[in-house]
Amino acid sequence: MAIGSGLGAQLGIAPEVTYGTYVAPTRFIEFTKESMQLKKTTAQSAGIAPGRLLPLSSRRVVTQRQGSGSLDMEVTSKAMGVLLQSLMGTSVTPVQQATTTAYLQTHTLADTAGKSLTVQKGVPLTTGTVTRKNFLGCKIISAEFSCEVGGMLTATFEIDSKDCEETSVLAVASYPDMAPFHFGQMSLKTGPFATEIARDGIRKVSVKVERPQATERFYAGQAGLKKEPISNDQVKITGSIEADYVDTILDDLHTTDAATSFVWDFTGPLIAATHYERFTLKLPAIRVDEAPPTVDGFDVIKPQISFTGLYDGTNQPVIEYMSTDATL
Repeated sequence: MAIGSGLGAQLGIAPEVTYGTYVAPTRFIEFTKESMQLKKTTAQSAGIAPGRLLPLSSRRVVTQRQGSGSLDMEVTSKAMGVLLQSLMGTSVTPVQQATTTAYLQTHTLADTAGKSLTVQKGVPLTTGTVTRKNFLGCKIISAEFSCEVGGMLTATFEIDSKDCEETSVLAVASYPDMAPFHFGQMSLKTGPFATEIARDGIRKVSVKVERPQATERFYAGQAGLKKEPISNDQVKITGSIEADYVDTILDDLHTTDAATSFVWDFTGPLIAATHYERFTLKLPAIRVDEAPPTVDGFDVIKPQISFTGLYDGTNQPVIEYMSTDATL
């Protein structure tokens, strides 16, 4: 029996072969918070009958079903590949580095057609019995990564789901030995593409990737369930940087509106040879929207810099993930 509180909860994921068809979880995520829930649309008959003062219970119907919610977690040194693939869109096979136990995943921005997940959450009753809710046809709509002084690298994934069922059995959770990426491993580089230089004074960075999709594809003949969402707008990448005002490099980019490449890196412990656990987000071009170095009292000036990620005409945004995961 599990503990009868959130301490006994679990969350597992698996890539689907067919949108909305259950696949038993193969990866289990150490999440910090989730809000996945079933959403149903109901209709109540308004038929008039003599003396009927309340709507008739038997005349209520469920016309649509879907699910949605978010997953909050720390970005860890293992088990993140399935989520990153679902966000970025490229089908990824980890590449072994020489003959070591290090494997590199390169998640390049692409369309997310065919990239859906089964997300199973186990929710404990106070008795310790764990109920299961299986969210099918899960598409990642957005993800935001953030890290600040003294903190972990965290991620929030916003998810759209086709349906939720409670019949498939609760999987037995297992977790690899993994560690979170954190501020002590963080660096930020900007400059010409592939020759970026580390910036000083960086205190906090956040990047959000939005994948706009048509999530209301409800058609006749689908039993009130949606078809797979499809991209219906360009990808939106935005971010923010908090830094001490140690130089004018980012400030000047705001003034000139010039583009710069952006490399946000977390390098962890050595795996083998020259290969380290690593999470690296690369944007080939960003433009600074705001960077006001305002004076607000006696303290060190801390500009709040906001930016937009753009396409440089050649290179796509990439998330590189080095771990010992030989498979996603």
